[in-house]
Amino acid sequence: MKKLLLSLLLVAGGFAAKAQVMQNKTQWATISVPQLKCWECKDRLDKYLLRETGGTGDAGIIKWNVYMNTGTIRIQYYPDRITLDYLRTSIANAGFDADTVKATEDSYKLLPPICKRKEEGGGPEKGKPCTIPPEDRIK
Repeated sequence: MKKLLLSLLLVAGGFAAKAQVMQNKTQWATISVPQLKCWECKDRLDKYLLRETGGTGDAGIIKWNVYMNTGTIRIQYYPDRITLDYLRTSIANAGFDADTVKATEDSYKLLPPICKRKEEGGGPEKGKPCTIPPEDRIK
């Protein structure tokens, strides 16, 4: 009887360990953020996501990389803690369009002109690329 009980406990422990490993699997998602073309916009989104996550992976977001040349962000996250739709909504709450989710009106109004949609006159000035880090620009 003790052997049977011990065997059942070992099997149950194995399933629990496997479930824990499966919950810790992360995913990467690439989200199109067309307004994300300069350092000012990148900094604004970075600060928003840091506030949103509290700076830890507890909220579900582990890390992200911003690609200003393509206007995309790659986010690594725990799918059991946060969904891709929630990530898009978070970016929209920061004032940026994310894939098919439009930025919230109030947050969008707070963006500087350079971070606005291109069709509304936003984006870098002609002849002044803003994908160069501020510390590397010639003054």
